[in-house]
Amino acid sequence: MARMLYQGHGSYRFTLRDQTVVYVDPFAGEGYDLPADLVLVTHEHPDHVMVDRMPHKPGCKILRAADFLPEPGCYQVIQSHGVKATAVPACNQNHPVDECVGLVLEFDGVRFYASGDTSTTDFMRQGKRAQLDLDYAALPGDGFYNMGPAEASECAALIGARHTIPVHLVPVHDVNDAVIFDRAVAEQFQVEGRIILEPGQELEL
Repeated sequence: MARMLYQGHGSYRFTLRDQTVVYVDPFAGEGYDLPADLVLVTHEHPDHVMVDRMPHKPGCKILRAADFLPEPGCYQVIQSHGVKATAVPACNQNHPVDECVGLVLEFDGVRFYASGDTSTTDFMRQGKRAQLDLDYAALPGDGFYNMGPAEASECAALIGARHTIPVHLVPVHDVNDAVIFDRAVAEQFQVEGRIILEPGQELEL
């Protein structure tokens, strides 16, 4: 069974059944000891791009937003190391739509929406994410660089994943900021199937 380690802020790590290791938006917390097979970056802000925090296995692939979105509106599907990653829109006033992506990840029979930094998008309003039959969605809710928990709760309802995991709950203004989680903000997410993970906690998917 695949496992997700929530490292804090917008960073998390997947370990697949065959022990393939995938990092998403590396930056915060601990748990960078396992050598990476695949590193995914949803956009190039400093709190998402520390791709050298972990050791890399031979053949490790680093895929960035520009790989998934080579030109505006041209969202790519990339398969690597047993993971199918489908890029979808992600944007708000702090995150230009032509520089950021969300990723729908498929591995080990699981569909996981790694939203990156975003607020409500037309893709959500049109119900297209709900058609993806998602098992999990990780949504931001810091209320400064992204939507707050109330809007994130509305997005979760639009998306319709079986479980929603609140992430990116504290606005990081400097990469040296020490706070990477706020339980009180996570508790404000009001959606059926909510799962709150604190940094260092692991979830079997």
